[in-house]
Amino acid sequence: MPNREVKIGLVQMSCSDDATANMAKALDAVADAAAQGAQIVCLPELFRSRYFCQAEDARLFDLAEPIPGPSCEALSAAAARHGVVLIGSLFERRAAGVFHNTAVIFDSGGALVGRYRKMHIPDDPLYYEKFYFTPGDLGFQSFATRFARVGVLVCWDQWFPEGARLTAMTGAEILFYPTAIGWHPHEKAEHGAAQHSAWETVQRSHAIANGLFVAAPNRVGFEPGPGAGLEFWGASFVADPSGRVLARAPHDREEVLVVSCDLDRIDDVRRNWPFFRDRRIDAYGDLTKRFGESRE
Repeated sequence: MPNREVKIGLVQMSCSDDATANMAKALDAVADAAAQGAQIVCLPELFRSRYFCQAEDARLFDLAEPIPGPSCEALSAAAARHGVVLIGSLFERRAAGVFHNTAVIFDSGGALVGRYRKMHIPDDPLYYEKFYFTPGDLGFQSFATRFARVGVLVCWDQWFPEGARLTAMTGAEILFYPTAIGWHPHEKAEHGAAQHSAWETVQRSHAIANGLFVAAPNRVGFEPGPGAGLEFWGASFVADPSGRVLARAPHDREEVLVVSCDLDRIDDVRRNWPFFRDRRIDAYGDLTKRFGESRE
C-alpha cells in the first residue's frame, strides 16, 4: 500500500480593517504554502476583517457576503492556480437578517466541495458572536478532497468533544479548526499561559480520542476595540492521532506553517487504541439532554 503522506499548510496572519489587503495577504500566504509543498491549506477564522465581534454594532453586518460570492471566487481561483485544497472562513449573508460564521472548502481544481456553518456560538466579553451569527444548521460533516477527507469546525467549536466526535464519525482524517482566539491584555500576565495551554490541550485531546490529525490556524497580533482590545495569541499547531504536536507557530508573528501528516498513522493508532470499537453507544442517550440528574 502506498504511503499516504499529505502536507498541510496553516496560515497564521494578522488582519486589518482593509478587506482587500487582508485577502491579498491571505492569497500570498496560500502561494507561499503551496511553494513549500502544502497540498491542503487552511486560513484563520474570519480573515477578511479585524475580529469585529468585540462590539455589537449593526453597521458591521455590511461586512458579510453571500456564498458563493466575491471571496469564494478569489479562494476558488487560488485553489485551482496552486492545485491545493483550500479552506477559508467567511461571514456569510444567507438572507436578510440571517448570517452565519461559515467555512468553505475548495478542492484542488477550484470546485466548492462543501461548507460548514459554525455550530457553537460564544457570547463572552469582546466575543459577542451571538449578536452576529445564527447557529449552524448543516450538522457535522467531512468532505472528500483530492488529498484527504477533511472535517472543519470553527473556533469555539474547539471546546466541545461532541462536535469532534461526530465529525470524526463521518470519516474525517484531518480536522481543521480555523480560529480567532486571544488574550484580554489585562488578564494575560495572570491567566495567559493557562488559557493557551487549555486551548491547545483540549484540541490535542480530540486528536487522541478520535485517532485523527487536528490542525488549528489562529490569527495573531493586537486588534483594537472597545476597552483594551484583544491580543490574538497565534500558536497555530498540528497534532497527530496520538496527540503529539508536530509543529507550532510562535505567539508573536505571522507564519505559514507547513507540516507533513502520514495518514497511515490513523489506522495504526486506532488499532492500538480502539476507542471507536469500545464506545457504549447503547448508553449515551443522556448526551442529548441539557444536563443530567443524579440517580442517587
